Amino acid sequence: MFTESPIDTSSPDMHNNNATSNRQSNSGLNAAIERAQSKLLSLQNPAGYWVFELEADCTIPSEYIMMMHYLDDIDEALQSKIAVYLRSRQSEDGSYPLFTGGPGDISCSVKVYYALKMAGDAIHEPHMKRLREWILSQGGAARANVFTRIALAIFEQLPWRGVPYIPVEIMLLPSWFPFHLDKVSYWSRTTMVPLFILCTLKAKAKNPRNVGILELFVVHPDEEKHYFPERTLLNKMFLGLDILGRITRPLIPERVTKRAIQKAVDWFTERLNGEDGLGGIFPAMVNAYESMLLLGFPKDHPNVLIARQSIDKLLVVKDDEAYCQPCLSPVWDTALASMALLEADKQGNAANLSKAYGWLKSVQLADEPGDWRVRCPNLAGGGWAFQFANPHYPDVDDTAIVAFSMAESDQTGLDESIHRATRWIVGMQSKNGGYGAFDVDNTYYYLNEIPFADHGALLDPPTVDVSARCAMLMARVSKDHAEYLPALQRTIDYIRGDQEADGSWFGRWGTNYIYGTWSALLGLEQTSLPKTDPMYTKAAAWLKSVQREDGGWGEDNLSYHDDKKFRGRYHFSTAFQTAWAVLGLIAAGEVRSPEVKAGIDFLLRTQQADGVWNDPCFTAPGFPRVFYLKYHGYDKFFPLWALARYRNELAK
Repeated sequence: MFTESPIDTSSPDMHNNNATSNRQSNSGLNAAIERAQSKLLSLQNPAGYWVFELEADCTIPSEYIMMMHYLDDIDEALQSKIAVYLRSRQSEDGSYPLFTGGPGDISCSVKVYYALKMAGDAIHEPHMKRLREWILSQGGAARANVFTRIALAIFEQLPWRGVPYIPVEIMLLPSWFPFHLDKVSYWSRTTMVPLFILCTLKAKAKNPRNVGILELFVVHPDEEKHYFPERTLLNKMFLGLDILGRITRPLIPERVTKRAIQKAVDWFTERLNGEDGLGGIFPAMVNAYESMLLLGFPKDHPNVLIARQSIDKLLVVKDDEAYCQPCLSPVWDTALASMALLEADKQGNAANLSKAYGWLKSVQLADEPGDWRVRCPNLAGGGWAFQFANPHYPDVDDTAIVAFSMAESDQTGLDESIHRATRWIVGMQSKNGGYGAFDVDNTYYYLNEIPFADHGALLDPPTVDVSARCAMLMARVSKDHAEYLPALQRTIDYIRGDQEADGSWFGRWGTNYIYGTWSALLGLEQTSLPKTDPMYTKAAAWLKSVQREDGGWGEDNLSYHDDKKFRGRYHFSTAFQTAWAVLGLIAAGEVRSPEVKAGIDFLLRTQQADGVWNDPCFTAPGFPRVFYLKYHGYDKFFPLWALARYRNELAK
């Protein structure tokens, strides 16, 4: 795609001109690195960590307003600021997307409409009219997803038959039963357990202003017959079981229900996680908070108070607007920032990095209880969570990148942490050689067909991006520890088997094939595989094939919806995806290729005066096709990492 002009190396003047040009080029590169590095260092918390905003779609801020009306606990000033935020995110067609620039989403749009109406927006206002017309054009609120319909049932906007039958007695099912909490992902179980209580007891919102949204239904909700579209034969079977469960509900003894409720309360109480909240994620926190109040816990009960505190810790309140984050990402942000700073100046940044590693060591997990122990009861702990605290749910991905960064730093006093983490990683390997984010062999795919799972995000199976990070760590530390090599080889085989025909890899936790390919190449680079291996050459060829004319790379979140059309494609380049592509190509041995040079030039051109970049788009899926995230740190540390790696490799 890009070619360099041939250089006449026989001319002394040309040699001099080249030297001058290279000095000027290096000067500009070094200045860009210095500006980016200085800005990133200035954002480090005195305690040693970095944490950047983590933004999702408008569903969660809307749910925050709905929570206030559920409880009749309305902070008018905060509600007004959230409403400003919501109005500013509306698309031209009136809808609300799951990510900036994406197509409208019916479930998100319904929740935003309801929240804005609660906040006092009149239905005849232009933005409300456009939003309502769009929702009706999509079939109305009855077409929203399960979580939205549950919220509407709680607010008495549709009948309880419009939501799946999820009885709290599920808590009493044995582990061999086809559905069991241990068979779903951590985010599913933490969200579902308190939700079982809300749905079984048919929670009713206080809704003090009696706000309703009947105008969003094409068919009156009491007459609607099609709340559950039939998908597959297995799905139809589960729908039949759903009906059977409702019919037999009166036969369940009250004492059994009480025992199940108590078991659910005990389960989430053990995992309340202080001010960092149940599972460290907003939906689980809100469900636990509301279920405790529904069960009659006093408002000043310590668990109720801390649950509300954990929710409010997620708020981002600015002068003119506010929103609620889905969770906090300090460990992930700190690990990635440290990787960029190691590349930029390992010695010069040693003091800042030492503070970062000191903080990370303080939050490394050891022998705390964790749901992962169900599958690995004899495995010693050693992982890191994603959030400030989440001891029941250490994150395999975070653990691998933190321990790798520590190993790369060559700082003293970190070996014990590194090897505890690596031993834990080895023990968390799934049968196919890959790694899920939180659990081992979480592959009960039939559960995605239950009526509750219309979002298709119930499970946490192995993925290449997480597995590649684990390979990166195991390969890095196996140089002196051969005991890690068998697990490493199984992971390499898994990565090889999952490479797409075009040379790319799917990205589960970052958008998308560019992220997956970057992850795989950085992991493989640490191994002894030669750069002539087809995994490298095919991946490098694919990255080059999707480079944009401006020298950068970009990929739309729509690649999760239609990967043939959007794989590796976007209508503009982004700094964070360009950085991934450049880092991936360098890992594949392409540092002197014209494509890498063009990518570096794009990053240099688009750097802001303050030293960082500005990517307006969302950077990752929380769950592909369902929930997307914008990591506000990605345009701060990834471009720095790429620029510094390029400079360092050229200097070798």
